[in-house]
Amino acid sequence: MDLPLDDKLKIGMQTIHRRAEPASGPWLPRIDELCAFVELVDRSGFDSIWVGDHVSFTIPILDPLLTLAQAAVASRRLILGTGVYLLPLRHPGPVAKQVSTLDHLTEGRLIFGVGVGGEFAQEYELCGVPIAERGARLTEGITVLRKLWSGEKVSGDGRFYPFEDIPMQPPGRQPGGPPIWCGGRSDAALRRAGRMADGWVSYVVTPEMYAEALKKIAAAARQAGRKMGAFGTGHLLFTRVDESYEKALDAATETLSTRYAMDFRGAAERYAALGNPGQVAEKIREFHAAGARHVVVDLVGPLAERPAKTEQFAAEVLPLLKDLR
Repeated sequence: MDLPLDDKLKIGMQTIHRRAEPASGPWLPRIDELCAFVELVDRSGFDSIWVGDHVSFTIPILDPLLTLAQAAVASRRLILGTGVYLLPLRHPGPVAKQVSTLDHLTEGRLIFGVGVGGEFAQEYELCGVPIAERGARLTEGITVLRKLWSGEKVSGDGRFYPFEDIPMQPPGRQPGGPPIWCGGRSDAALRRAGRMADGWVSYVVTPEMYAEALKKIAAAARQAGRKMGAFGTGHLLFTRVDESYEKALDAATETLSTRYAMDFRGAAERYAALGNPGQVAEKIREFHAAGARHVVVDLVGPLAERPAKTEQFAAEVLPLLKDLR
Protein backbone atom coordinates (compact mmCIF):
# COMPACT_ATOMS: atom_id res chain seq x y z
CA MET A 1 0.00 0.00 0.00
CA ASP A 2 0.97 3.62 -0.48
CA LEU A 3 0.58 5.93 2.48
CA PRO A 4 -2.29 8.42 2.04
CA LEU A 5 -0.45 11.76 2.14
CA ASP A 6 -1.68 15.35 2.13
CA ASP A 7 -1.45 17.23 -1.14
CA LYS A 8 0.03 20.43 0.26
CA LEU A 9 3.23 21.22 2.11
CA LYS A 10 3.01 22.79 5.56
CA ILE A 11 5.91 24.70 7.09
CA GLY A 12 6.26 24.76 10.86
CA MET A 13 8.64 26.43 13.30
CA GLN A 14 10.52 24.95 16.22
CA THR A 15 10.04 27.27 19.18
CA ILE A 16 12.30 29.50 21.22
CA HIS A 17 11.68 27.59 24.45
CA ARG A 18 15.33 26.68 24.97
CA ARG A 19 18.61 28.58 24.96
CA ALA A 20 20.75 27.90 21.91
CA GLU A 21 24.08 29.02 23.35
CA PRO A 22 25.82 28.78 26.73
CA ALA A 23 24.28 30.99 29.41
CA SER A 24 26.53 33.15 31.59
CA GLY A 25 23.94 33.10 34.37
CA PRO A 26 20.53 31.65 35.27
CA TRP A 27 18.19 31.33 32.30
CA LEU A 28 14.99 33.24 32.97
CA PRO A 29 12.42 32.96 30.16
CA ARG A 30 10.14 35.96 29.78
CA ILE A 31 6.47 35.48 29.03
CA ASP A 32 6.37 38.49 26.73
CA GLU A 33 9.30 37.13 24.73
CA LEU A 34 7.75 33.70 24.31
CA CYS A 35 4.34 35.07 23.32
CA ALA A 36 5.88 37.62 20.96
CA PHE A 37 7.71 34.85 19.14
CA VAL A 38 4.54 32.79 18.68
CA GLU A 39 2.74 35.88 17.37
CA LEU A 40 5.64 36.51 14.96
CA VAL A 41 5.46 32.95 13.63
CA ASP A 42 1.69 33.32 13.17
CA ARG A 43 1.72 36.60 11.26
CA SER A 44 4.73 35.50 9.18
CA GLY A 45 2.64 32.82 7.49
CA PHE A 46 3.92 29.62 9.06
CA ASP A 47 1.46 26.77 9.57
CA SER A 48 2.52 25.41 12.94
CA ILE A 49 4.76 25.71 15.96
CA TRP A 50 6.48 22.77 17.63
CA VAL A 51 8.39 22.05 20.82
CA GLY A 52 10.79 19.30 21.82
CA ASP A 53 11.00 17.47 25.13
CA HIS A 54 13.63 16.47 27.66
CA VAL A 55 13.51 16.13 31.42
CA SER A 56 17.30 16.53 31.59
CA PHE A 57 19.24 18.06 28.71
CA THR A 58 22.52 19.77 27.94
CA ILE A 59 20.87 23.20 27.84
CA PRO A 60 17.82 24.74 29.57
CA ILE A 61 14.53 23.48 28.18
CA LEU A 62 10.93 24.05 29.25
CA ASP A 63 8.13 21.50 29.56
CA PRO A 64 6.51 21.13 26.13
CA LEU A 65 2.89 20.74 27.21
CA LEU A 66 2.98 23.87 29.36
CA THR A 67 4.77 25.77 26.60
CA LEU A 68 2.10 24.81 24.05
CA ALA A 69 -0.67 25.80 26.45
CA GLN A 70 0.80 29.28 26.50
CA ALA A 71 1.31 29.29 22.72
CA ALA A 72 -2.35 28.41 22.22
CA VAL A 73 -3.32 31.70 23.84
CA ALA A 74 -0.84 33.70 21.74
CA SER A 75 -2.11 32.21 18.46
CA ARG A 76 -5.62 31.03 17.63
CA ARG A 77 -4.58 29.76 14.17
CA LEU A 78 -1.33 27.79 14.33
CA ILE A 79 -1.23 24.01 14.59
CA LEU A 80 0.66 23.05 17.77
CA GLY A 81 2.85 19.97 18.00
CA THR A 82 5.26 18.09 20.21
CA GLY A 83 8.32 16.93 18.33
CA VAL A 84 8.65 14.65 20.18
CA TYR A 85 7.30 13.98 23.68
CA LEU A 86 9.26 11.25 25.48
CA LEU A 87 6.24 9.27 26.61
CA PRO A 88 8.13 6.31 28.17
CA LEU A 89 9.52 8.65 30.85
CA ARG A 90 5.99 9.10 32.24
CA HIS A 91 2.97 7.02 33.13
CA PRO A 92 0.47 7.39 30.26
CA GLY A 93 -2.51 7.82 32.61
CA PRO A 94 -1.65 11.33 33.84
CA VAL A 95 -0.27 12.16 30.39
CA ALA A 96 -3.62 11.25 28.84
CA LYS A 97 -5.33 13.77 31.12
CA GLN A 98 -2.78 16.51 30.39
CA VAL A 99 -2.84 16.01 26.63
CA SER A 100 -6.64 15.75 26.50
CA THR A 101 -6.78 19.04 28.40
CA LEU A 102 -4.29 20.57 25.97
CA ASP A 103 -6.37 19.35 23.04
CA HIS A 104 -9.25 21.40 24.44
CA LEU A 105 -7.09 24.43 25.24
CA THR A 106 -5.79 24.44 21.66
CA GLU A 107 -9.32 23.99 20.30
CA GLY A 108 -8.33 20.78 18.54
CA ARG A 109 -5.17 22.13 16.89
CA LEU A 110 -2.81 19.66 18.58
CA ILE A 111 -0.55 16.99 17.07
CA PHE A 112 0.94 14.75 19.75
CA GLY A 113 4.33 13.56 18.53
CA VAL A 114 5.87 10.86 20.71
CA GLY A 115 9.18 9.05 20.82
CA VAL A 116 11.63 7.18 23.03
CA GLY A 117 14.69 9.44 23.09
CA GLY A 118 17.50 7.54 24.77
CA GLU A 119 20.42 9.78 23.80
CA PHE A 120 20.54 11.04 27.39
CA ALA A 121 20.34 7.97 29.61
CA GLN A 122 20.28 10.04 32.80
CA GLU A 123 16.69 11.06 32.00
CA TYR A 124 15.57 7.46 32.35
CA GLU A 125 17.56 7.04 35.54
CA LEU A 126 15.96 10.18 36.98
CA CYS A 127 12.44 9.00 36.12
CA GLY A 128 13.01 5.49 37.42
CA VAL A 129 12.42 3.84 34.04
CA PRO A 130 14.79 1.16 32.68
CA ILE A 131 16.09 2.52 29.40
CA ALA A 132 15.90 -0.92 27.79
CA GLU A 133 12.12 -0.85 28.22
CA ARG A 134 11.56 2.44 26.43
CA GLY A 135 10.28 0.98 23.15
CA ALA A 136 7.87 -1.44 24.77
CA ARG A 137 6.61 1.26 27.13
CA LEU A 138 5.96 3.61 24.21
CA THR A 139 3.97 0.98 22.32
CA GLU A 140 1.84 0.16 25.36
CA GLY A 141 1.54 3.81 26.32
CA ILE A 142 0.06 4.76 22.95
CA THR A 143 -2.60 2.08 23.40
CA VAL A 144 -3.43 3.41 26.88
CA LEU A 145 -3.73 6.99 25.60
CA ARG A 146 -6.18 6.02 22.87
CA LYS A 147 -8.31 4.00 25.26
CA LEU A 148 -8.55 6.80 27.82
CA TRP A 149 -9.24 9.44 25.15
CA SER A 150 -12.39 7.56 24.17
CA GLY A 151 -14.16 8.86 27.28
CA GLU A 152 -15.55 5.38 27.95
CA LYS A 153 -14.85 3.11 30.90
CA VAL A 154 -11.80 1.13 29.75
CA SER A 155 -9.27 -1.39 31.03
CA GLY A 156 -5.64 -2.14 30.27
CA ASP A 157 -3.98 -5.52 30.62
CA GLY A 158 -0.49 -4.55 29.53
CA ARG A 159 2.84 -5.39 31.13
CA PHE A 160 3.59 -1.90 32.40
CA TYR A 161 0.27 -0.08 32.89
CA PRO A 162 -2.53 -2.45 33.98
CA PHE A 163 -5.80 -0.90 35.12
CA GLU A 164 -9.47 -1.87 35.20
CA ASP A 165 -12.72 -0.05 34.41
CA ILE A 166 -11.39 3.52 34.44
CA PRO A 167 -13.21 6.38 32.63
CA MET A 168 -11.47 9.65 31.83
CA GLN A 169 -13.59 12.73 31.15
CA PRO A 170 -13.66 14.81 29.12
CA PRO A 171 -12.38 12.90 26.12
CA GLY A 172 -10.13 14.68 23.66
CA ARG A 173 -11.46 17.63 21.68
CA GLN A 174 -10.60 15.83 18.46
CA PRO A 175 -12.51 12.56 17.92
CA GLY A 176 -10.45 9.83 19.53
CA GLY A 177 -7.99 12.39 20.83
CA PRO A 178 -5.24 14.28 19.02
CA PRO A 179 -3.40 12.49 16.19
CA ILE A 180 -0.34 10.63 17.44
CA TRP A 181 2.77 10.93 15.29
CA CYS A 182 5.65 8.62 16.16
CA GLY A 183 9.28 9.62 15.90
CA GLY A 184 12.32 7.42 15.49
CA ARG A 185 14.60 6.12 12.74
CA SER A 186 15.17 2.50 13.77
CA ASP A 187 13.35 -0.32 12.02
CA ALA A 188 11.42 -1.00 15.24
CA ALA A 189 10.29 2.62 15.41
CA LEU A 190 9.21 2.60 11.77
CA ARG A 191 7.24 -0.61 12.26
CA ARG A 192 5.53 0.95 15.28
CA ALA A 193 4.59 3.99 13.22
CA GLY A 194 3.14 1.80 10.50
CA ARG A 195 1.18 -0.41 12.90
CA MET A 196 -0.36 2.19 15.16
CA ALA A 197 0.49 5.85 14.48
CA ASP A 198 -1.41 8.59 12.68
CA GLY A 199 1.85 9.99 11.33
CA TRP A 200 5.63 9.93 11.47
CA VAL A 201 8.02 12.76 12.31
CA SER A 202 11.77 12.44 11.78
CA TYR A 203 15.00 14.34 12.23
CA VAL A 204 18.64 13.89 11.21
CA VAL A 205 17.82 11.91 8.08
CA THR A 206 18.50 12.68 4.44
CA PRO A 207 15.70 12.87 1.85
CA GLU A 208 16.80 9.48 0.56
CA MET A 209 16.60 7.99 4.06
CA TYR A 210 13.20 9.60 4.49
CA ALA A 211 11.79 8.00 1.36
CA GLU A 212 13.10 4.58 2.39
CA ALA A 213 11.61 4.98 5.86
CA LEU A 214 8.17 5.69 4.40
CA LYS A 215 8.39 2.45 2.44
CA LYS A 216 9.06 0.54 5.67
CA ILE A 217 6.18 2.31 7.41
CA ALA A 218 3.83 1.48 4.54
CA ALA A 219 4.92 -2.16 4.61
CA ALA A 220 4.24 -2.37 8.36
CA ALA A 221 0.82 -0.77 7.89
CA ARG A 222 -0.01 -3.24 5.14
CA GLN A 223 1.10 -6.21 7.28
CA ALA A 224 -1.08 -4.92 10.13
CA GLY A 225 -4.07 -4.74 7.80
CA ARG A 226 -4.59 -1.05 8.45
CA LYS A 227 -6.95 1.11 6.42
CA MET A 228 -5.94 4.75 6.88
CA GLY A 229 -7.81 7.81 5.72
CA ALA A 230 -4.73 10.00 6.10
CA PHE A 231 -1.17 9.72 7.37
CA GLY A 232 0.92 12.66 8.50
CA THR A 233 4.54 12.92 7.45
CA GLY A 234 6.73 15.42 9.29
CA HIS A 235 10.40 16.28 9.44
CA LEU A 236 12.35 18.52 11.82
CA LEU A 237 14.97 20.25 9.71
CA PHE A 238 17.89 22.17 11.19
CA THR A 239 18.01 25.31 9.07
CA ARG A 240 20.25 28.35 8.66
CA VAL A 241 19.78 31.05 6.03
CA ASP A 242 22.96 33.09 5.59
CA GLU A 243 25.15 34.88 3.06
CA SER A 244 26.91 31.66 2.08
CA TYR A 245 26.80 27.95 2.74
CA GLU A 246 30.07 28.11 4.67
CA LYS A 247 28.85 30.87 6.98
CA ALA A 248 25.60 29.01 7.59
CA LEU A 249 27.48 25.79 8.33
CA ASP A 250 29.73 27.52 10.87
CA ALA A 251 26.76 29.00 12.73
CA ALA A 252 24.79 25.73 12.69
CA THR A 253 27.81 23.77 13.89
CA GLU A 254 28.37 26.08 16.85
CA THR A 255 24.74 25.95 17.98
CA LEU A 256 24.16 22.24 17.48
CA SER A 257 27.50 21.17 18.97
CA THR A 258 26.56 23.01 22.17
CA ARG A 259 23.02 21.65 22.18
CA TYR A 260 24.01 18.02 21.74
CA ALA A 261 27.39 18.14 23.53
CA MET A 262 29.28 16.73 20.53
CA ASP A 263 30.98 17.87 17.34
CA PHE A 264 27.96 18.32 15.05
CA ARG A 265 29.74 19.67 11.96
CA GLY A 266 29.60 16.46 9.95
CA ALA A 267 25.96 15.89 10.85
CA ALA A 268 25.08 19.49 9.97
CA GLU A 269 26.71 19.07 6.56
CA ARG A 270 24.72 15.92 5.90
CA TYR A 271 21.33 16.67 7.42
CA ALA A 272 20.74 20.43 7.67
CA ALA A 273 19.35 22.96 5.18
CA LEU A 274 22.07 25.60 4.92
CA GLY A 275 23.03 28.53 2.72
CA ASN A 276 21.19 31.21 0.80
CA PRO A 277 17.38 31.20 0.46
CA GLY A 278 17.49 29.22 -2.77
CA GLN A 279 19.67 26.51 -1.28
CA VAL A 280 17.45 26.18 1.77
CA ALA A 281 14.27 26.06 -0.33
CA GLU A 282 15.78 23.38 -2.55
CA LYS A 283 16.52 21.16 0.46
CA ILE A 284 12.91 21.50 1.61
CA ARG A 285 11.76 20.58 -1.89
CA GLU A 286 13.90 17.45 -1.72
CA PHE A 287 12.14 16.39 1.47
CA HIS A 288 8.76 17.14 -0.08
CA ALA A 289 9.66 14.96 -3.05
CA ALA A 290 10.63 12.21 -0.59
CA GLY A 291 7.17 12.37 1.01
CA ALA A 292 7.45 14.93 3.82
CA ARG A 293 4.33 17.07 3.99
CA HIS A 294 5.01 18.99 7.20
CA VAL A 295 8.55 20.39 7.40
CA VAL A 296 9.40 21.99 10.75
CA VAL A 297 12.38 24.33 10.55
CA ASP A 298 14.64 24.87 13.54
CA LEU A 299 16.42 28.15 12.76
CA VAL A 300 19.71 27.41 14.46
CA GLY A 301 22.09 30.17 15.48
CA PRO A 302 22.39 32.73 18.28
CA LEU A 303 19.15 33.06 20.21
CA ALA A 304 19.09 36.83 19.83
CA GLU A 305 18.89 36.42 16.04
CA ARG A 306 15.84 34.18 16.08
CA PRO A 307 13.15 36.84 15.47
CA ALA A 308 15.12 38.45 12.62
CA LYS A 309 15.93 35.06 11.09
CA THR A 310 12.24 34.12 11.29
CA GLU A 311 11.30 37.24 9.36
CA GLN A 312 14.07 36.58 6.83
CA PHE A 313 12.89 33.00 6.27
CA ALA A 314 9.32 34.18 5.81
CA ALA A 315 10.32 36.91 3.36
CA GLU A 316 12.97 35.05 1.35
CA VAL A 317 12.29 31.29 1.58
CA LEU A 318 8.53 30.86 1.94
CA PRO A 319 7.81 32.62 -1.40
CA LEU A 320 10.09 30.10 -3.14
CA LEU A 321 7.84 27.30 -1.86
CA LYS A 322 4.51 28.92 -2.70
CA ASP A 323 3.65 26.39 -5.40
CA LEU A 324 3.93 23.52 -2.91
CA ARG A 325 1.80 25.14 -0.23
